[in-house]
Amino acid sequence: MIRKIIKIDEEKCNGCGACAAACHEGAIEMINGKAKLTREDYCDGLGDCLPACPVDAITFEEREAPAYDEAAVLASKQKKVAPLPCGCPGTASKAIQRETCPAPTSSVASQLSQWPVQIKLVPVNAPYFDGANLLVAADCTAFAYGNFHNEFIRKHITLIGCPKLDEGDYSEKLTAILASNNIKSVTVVRMEVPCCGGIENAVKKALLTSGKFIPWRIVTISTDGRILDE
Repeated sequence: MIRKIIKIDEEKCNGCGACAAACHEGAIEMINGKAKLTREDYCDGLGDCLPACPVDAITFEEREAPAYDEAAVLASKQKKVAPLPCGCPGTASKAIQRETCPAPTSSVASQLSQWPVQIKLVPVNAPYFDGANLLVAADCTAFAYGNFHNEFIRKHITLIGCPKLDEGDYSEKLTAILASNNIKSVTVVRMEVPCCGGIENAVKKALLTSGKFIPWRIVTISTDGRILDE
C-alpha cells in the first residue's frame, strides 16, 4: 500500500540515537552508528522522531510500505517489559543472587519529558520549548543530588552539559534557544566545584544576549549531595 512513512538520511545522521529513543513503536534501531528504519510495519507515520533529530535527518515520504501493524507493536512492547523469571532459592548466597537474579525495579519514576537532553544535541526550535520552565544542569548534579528528578527535572525541560569536558561555549546555543522560544523561567543547577562556573556564566550571558526578561535562579549542589544555596 502507498502511505506516509519516515525517511532517514544516513548522510546527515550523526548517530545520537535521539530518534530511536523518541520512537514509541520501536521502528528505529541504531546500526553501525546510524539510525535505520528496521520495521516499516512498526512506523505509524506520525513522526514523533522528527523533532527529536538535532540534524534534520528525518523527513516524511509517501511510498509503497507495509501497513502499520498496531497489534505487532503492542506484542513487541509487552515482550520487552515481561518480567524475567528468577529461580534463586532463598538460601542462595548474595553473590549467586547478584549473578543470576534480575535487580529489583526502582519505584522512583523518571520525570524526564523530552529527548535529547545534551545542550549540544538539542534542537533550537523544538515544540517542547513553548512555555517551558527550562532547567540547565551540570551533568554531575543528577548523580550528586538524590532527589534530582522530583525536585528539578519535574515539570521542566532539561538541558545538561559539562563545561570542563565539552568543547566550545554553551552561551551561543542557549541564547538562540531563549531568543527563539517562549521560555517562562530558567533554573541553573551546578556543582560547587569551580569548573561548574562555566555553565552558570553561559546561562547568564545567554539571558543578557537574548534581550528577554526571564526569571532565573542558580542552585549549587555540594559534592556530598547537599543544596548549598539557591
